[in-house]
Amino acid sequence: MTATSARNERATVHPPRRYRSENGWGTRLGAVVIVLFCLLPFYWMVVVAFRETAHTFDTTPWPTFVTLDNFTAALSTSAGNDFLAAIRNSLLISLCTTLVAVLLGISVAYALARLEFRGKNVVTGIVLGASMFPGVALVTPLFQLFSAPEVGWIGTYQALIVPNISFALPLTIYTLTSFLNDMPWELEEAARMDGATRGQAFRKVILPLALPAVFTTAILAFIASWNEYLLASQLSNRRTEPVTVAIARFAGDNPYIQPYATIMAAGTLVTIPLVVVVLIFQRPIVAGLTAGGVKS
Repeated sequence: MTATSARNERATVHPPRRYRSENGWGTRLGAVVIVLFCLLPFYWMVVVAFRETAHTFDTTPWPTFVTLDNFTAALSTSAGNDFLAAIRNSLLISLCTTLVAVLLGISVAYALARLEFRGKNVVTGIVLGASMFPGVALVTPLFQLFSAPEVGWIGTYQALIVPNISFALPLTIYTLTSFLNDMPWELEEAARMDGATRGQAFRKVILPLALPAVFTTAILAFIASWNEYLLASQLSNRRTEPVTVAIARFAGDNPYIQPYATIMAAGTLVTIPLVVVVLIFQRPIVAGLTAGGVKS
């Protein structure tokens, strides 16, 4: 009887089902194709940047006729362009924008995530709506406003920083609110039961735990401000222009003479530092973007 039962049990035991791996060759091939598709324009920009001007339009997919003359021309001031000054302007504008956007964003995000007040959903809707507003619609109103004699902001740094903050702030609020919503209330309540005020609980308990999301938001706001061109092309002058506008000026007034190799060299100088920063801090960036993505 016992032997019969054992045979029946062995007969009812199904062999382990072989599931198809989620990380199969198809997934890997798709990932490789997407990565190549995204990186190919940057690779070609770097190749042209290191190529002699006479061979700019060669179709060889690897660097040939290598030279550094294009980088020398990009950094030269003989043609009236001051690329290093433009880089300093971009750093100043992007850092100021990021600092103000993160400070305001973490405060607003904490209020939206932790406090209950009338009109909370309306405020959230306005923030999301502001992030979808097209920037081109703001060029003419801002130009008229900043060029008014009472304001006189055209060609100043604040004319570039203030609009950039308005674009970066919805991103910081949205990202940080999502993170703070999933942070357990018990941590803050425990700090307040120990005698901490709401501000002390925020600074000493909530803020240290939210640093990955804050860091990620700061990087994204910095990159968005660094790449901004539309408003900067209308609201800046030679003294305050960022790198995006400075690169566009390399073409000069003659539309038939385009220094493509010099423009590619300038683009490489501007892009490579951002890529290096993202590669160095990719772990905290991914941690911040995925924080709060899974409900416990």
